[in-house]
Order: sequence, then structure tokens, then C-alpha cells
Amino acid sequence: MPRITPIEFSGSPTPTLGVEWEFALTDKVSGDLSNSAAELFAEVGRRAPDRAGKVHKELLRNTVELVTGVSTTTREAIDDLSATLDVVRSVTDGLGVDLYGAGTHPFAEWSTQLLTEGHRYAELINRTQWWGRQMLIWGVHVHVGIDRRDKVLPILTSLLNYYPHLLALSSSSPMWSGQDTGYASNRAMMFQQLPTAGLPFQFQTWQEFEAFVADQKTTGIIDHLNEIRWDIRPSPHLGTIEVRVCDGMTNLVELSGVVALIHCLVVDLDRRLSAGEELPHMAPWLVQENKWRAARYGLEAIVILDSECDERLVTDDLTVLLKRLEPIADELGCMDELVRVADIVDHGASYQRQRTVHDQTGDMRAVVASVVAELD
Repeated sequence: MPRITPIEFSGSPTPTLGVEWEFALTDKVSGDLSNSAAELFAEVGRRAPDRAGKVHKELLRNTVELVTGVSTTTREAIDDLSATLDVVRSVTDGLGVDLYGAGTHPFAEWSTQLLTEGHRYAELINRTQWWGRQMLIWGVHVHVGIDRRDKVLPILTSLLNYYPHLLALSSSSPMWSGQDTGYASNRAMMFQQLPTAGLPFQFQTWQEFEAFVADQKTTGIIDHLNEIRWDIRPSPHLGTIEVRVCDGMTNLVELSGVVALIHCLVVDLDRRLSAGEELPHMAPWLVQENKWRAARYGLEAIVILDSECDERLVTDDLTVLLKRLEPIADELGCMDELVRVADIVDHGASYQRQRTVHDQTGDMRAVVASVVAELD
């Protein structure tokens, strides 16, 4: 019988925000991935040591992650990211690389990518082999503070109802290994191949979650809690729910809209739960279908809305959702950012823009250049 160790949750008294934004490094000439992250970290540390702690390493040496401190509003988080971004971009030109913010690269090959040094990364690849080496994927993670442990799992489970909305808005990975996959988010389909990734289990109590973690550790599936790589997961040491649904995002404007939406959704569910409401949720097989529909069709997905299996075009449901969240957004000070979600719907998501460029040019390198240009 596995020994169950209590997992403490360091609750956040207010619904704080934290954002993690992953970028690939691409060569300025070829547009291919560049294994130059180590040089970038060293140069950032030399030029701006006060910002170096907000630029993190990841599994591969073609990747850098920009992180915020603890923020209270979307604007504060975006300003924090922007300041770090300015420092990183002051370094990239000298290294001959660009920052590339989409969820996958259209033509890079996994076999030429180098692992970041470290036992944790080497062990991951040793265990996952071919699938682990395929993980040329980049995303955005958003943390929202929760004040009490008993709220975490009900909010997480109900938040899964909005999984397709978040994925459709952020989808930016239609191409893989020189081909259009036919998916808006190939990243979402790739990442779930890792043994602890994908959709979370829908636990009813924290004790069930603790028992799950005990099983995982006893059987050697994980050594540390952060090796549970669910699309939405508790982060007990930070006192947050971490939303990891989104593809990489190519610009600050769209990023701010999606961050604001996540903030509003979590706070709305938190308040409804605190008011005594039983939060709505759907069966796991409906959530799984919604994930696939959003990954496949993006903003053209018809999504399942509830346990009654009512359906609606995701963009139509976003219109209703944004209107409902306006009072929350006003209170959280993110109304200006939330309205940018409607702009994504009106003007198209990254996966659509990438396909347009490829249709016009027939050139995958032009797709890379268009993604890089969107960061300006």
C-alpha cells in the first residue's frame, strides 16, 4: 500500500497572476532552430543580472522561457514580460537568432536538436525515447492564485469546460516537419503523448489527488510533483492553478487577451464556488472530444457546452462568455485586455495567419519570418 504524504497547498490570499512564455530560437538566415540558448543565458546574465532570473532554461537548447513575478493584474504581468523581452531581444541580434513564439516550428527536425544539460532532462529523454525527442513544442502557462486548497479541484474540473476556447484562440502549430498537419494545434496532440501529460483526472477531493501522487511516486512514474505535466494542474507550492492549455503565442497583444480571459474565468469560478454554487462540469469523454475538436478545427470548432451535450460554434460561445465576464474584468482591471480576445476571433488566430502566408508563398521559411515579425 503506497504511503500517502499530505500535500500542502500554500494558498494565495488574492487571485494573483503569473505567466510563463516559451520561445524557440531561430537562425536569422535559415529560419531553422538554433541551439544557442546557453549563449543567450550567459549574455543576459552579463548585461542585465536583475532580469536573468526571469529567463529560464527548458528541455532543449533551442528554447528560452520568460517568466513574470507575482502580479496582481494582467497589465502588470504583461509589463513585466515586456521588460524582460526587451532585454532578451537586445541580445539575440548579436547571436544571429530571433525569438519565435508559435507552438511548433514548421520544418525543423528533432534529430538536430540538443538537450539542455541536467539529470532531469536526460532522465526524461531516457524514459520517453522517441516521443520525448519529438517535443519541439512551445506554450504559454498562466498561474492564478487560489486562497484555499478545497477550492482547487472543483475549479480545475469546471475550467475544463473552457479548454476548447483557450486552445482555439491560441492555436499556432498547424505545421510539422515540412507539412501542414490539418490541425490548428498539433502541439496539443504531440504533448499528450508523454506519460504524465494531457488532460487532468477529475478528482473529487484533495485526498484523492494525494493518493494519486503517492501511487505515481511509489511506482516511479514521477519523482517530483512538477513532473505531472497536465494541461491544467495544481501548483501547491505556489498556491495556484496552472493553466497550460495554450499554444505558444506570437505577440504581446494576443497574449494579454488570453491571460485576461484565464484570469477572469478562474476568478468567476472561484466566486461562484464561494457563493455555494455547484460548479458545472462535463464527463471526461466530452472534455477529451472538445480538446480534439479545438486542436483539429481551431476557431471553427463546434464545441460541447455542457453535460446535456448542447453544442455551439466556439466563436459564438466566446461572444456570450466575454459579455458575461465583463463585470469580473472591470473589477480585475483587465477590460482593455479582455476585449482583445474578440479581436483574435475577428482577425484570425496564428494558425490561420501561418496558413495564409504558406498559401501565398509556398515557403515554410516565410512562415517562420512572419511569426518572428509579429513580435514587433
